[in-house]
Amino acid sequence: MSEAVKEVPKKERPEIRNIHVTDLMNYNMTPGAWVSILHRVSGAAIFLMLPFLLYMFQHSVQSEMSFDYFKGVLAHPLVKLVLLGLIWAYMHHFCAGFRHLFMDMHMGIEKDSSRHSAVSVLVVSLILTALAGLKLFGVF
Repeated sequence: MSEAVKEVPKKERPEIRNIHVTDLMNYNMTPGAWVSILHRVSGAAIFLMLPFLLYMFQHSVQSEMSFDYFKGVLAHPLVKLVLLGLIWAYMHHFCAGFRHLFMDMHMGIEKDSSRHSAVSVLVVSLILTALAGLKLFGVF
């Protein structure tokens, strides 16, 4: 090697490290990232609770007595909160799924429109969940 190459100082490269779960609150994530993460979480929640919901449905339609039993179980406030969480999971997964379908068709993939669609998914899913929650808790 020549002397000129040996004397060139090496550039300091930035340190790149993996993001740990504890760093998520300090990391500046875009609304699209939150929608993507919550889409996965809601899908997992729906998938994991589906056998339980099918079991409850199967037993609730066997007789009038079993229907009344599960009607009493669903009247408990803690069970209603779990159902509200599942309602949110479904609403968010549904809205985010439409967003992903549109983006697969190359619609709304620009930075601004992507940000607006992500925020609208978050807002619409929360509004739909609030409306379903009001119905669930007997407000109307």
